[in-house]
Amino acid sequence: MTSLKNTTVFLFFAVLFLLSFKTGDLERVTAFNTHEENTSKVYALKIPTSIHFSGEEVPIDQPDIRERLDKEMLVNTYWQSNMMLLIKRTNKYFPTIEKILEEEGVPDDFKYLAVIESALENVRSPKGAKGFWQLMPGTAKEYGLEVNDNVDERYHLEKSTRIACVYLKKAKERLGSWTLAAASYNRGMYGTDRLLDKQLAESYYDLLLNSETSRYVFRIIAVKEIMSNPQQYGFIFEESDLYLPIPERKIGLDTAITNLAQFAKEQNINYKVLKIHNPWLIENHLNNKSRKYYEIAIPEEGYY
Repeated sequence: MTSLKNTTVFLFFAVLFLLSFKTGDLERVTAFNTHEENTSKVYALKIPTSIHFSGEEVPIDQPDIRERLDKEMLVNTYWQSNMMLLIKRTNKYFPTIEKILEEEGVPDDFKYLAVIESALENVRSPKGAKGFWQLMPGTAKEYGLEVNDNVDERYHLEKSTRIACVYLKKAKERLGSWTLAAASYNRGMYGTDRLLDKQLAESYYDLLLNSETSRYVFRIIAVKEIMSNPQQYGFIFEESDLYLPIPERKIGLDTAITNLAQFAKEQNINYKVLKIHNPWLIENHLNNKSRKYYEIAIPEEGYY
């Protein structure tokens, strides 16, 4: 009798607990538990029967091509924390990159090149490349970006994206395909062209390459495939989980700013927020002896 009474009490509170959840909460818990159960096992991945990069077919019927793609798919799928973080960031930064790629006539797939170059962070490589597009100082200056101790426009997302587009279009014209243009972003235009001549090849997929460039395009393709079909590869999230782009207004000026902290205060933000939205401003002041025109991004009110 006591056992029956205890069971009844347990069921009563269990029902109350379940009723306290919203439908969305239950679905989320169920989805998480299902995903947790699935990720306790490691599955081989099904490589798509047909896959393209920038409108160009990837010859996955060739055994070495299929294995190289499979490797990058496995590495990126099962490094779950990193891929989930990248997916969250794409929601914040892809709209800006996609708009510029379209305006510049560069295939949308090249947004994934920025992902593998920098993980969509303003990082610096040991060799000195900086920003989302990992531009070297010489290349950045050659294509018109300002790079010095006071201003480094490699950290300016819009300007650096346009410069990357200029390079990629030039590489496509010289090398003949977008796939080779992507490879040249890693190896260089001259180095890629020289390899094609030396090996009497016309395609990236026919070249014998060093380890880094051999993996490079496949890393882009793998990230594209996973991010285009996240749930298929086990990445479960809601729209509200993603990082949001913050609307900005621009202040144009052609004068120096002696104190950026004071300038930020006058815009009703702090120095930290000013630098978050303008990482290209390197020091705590803007020299501007040449009276160059700059636009400084200020976040709209209510986000900080």
